[in-house]
Amino acid sequence: MDETPKPEQSVTPPPAGGDEVAQAKGTAWLSYLWILWLIPLLTMKENAFAKFHVKQGIILTIYGFAVGIVGGAIPFLGWFIIAPVGSVILLVLMIMGIVNSLNGKYWKCPLGVAVLAEKWFKF
Repeated sequence: MDETPKPEQSVTPPPAGGDEVAQAKGTAWLSYLWILWLIPLLTMKENAFAKFHVKQGIILTIYGFAVGIVGGAIPFLGWFIIAPVGSVILLVLMIMGIVNSLNGKYWKCPLGVAVLAEKWFKF
């Protein structure tokens, strides 16, 4: 048998250990409920799991304000298409974020939310 060393696979470990996930699961889900992301941000400053979800929660809050402003400012198209569709999308993303954070998963929110969160926030 040939015992040549095999090249190592590049597998990135999860950003935090199981202890951090267990500690933050109880409050990380608040990140997806509008301004309540302040609670895990202020109470779990050093927890990577909480910070991961807080970043996405901040982006979803900004997204919610944008949907409200654009949906309210554009007559008819905004009132009957942008605001209702944007609100449903926001609600679905919030529910998915809550469920995944309660399950202890590092879930990357789609539609560019996770990308913006990683790019904009470095805390």
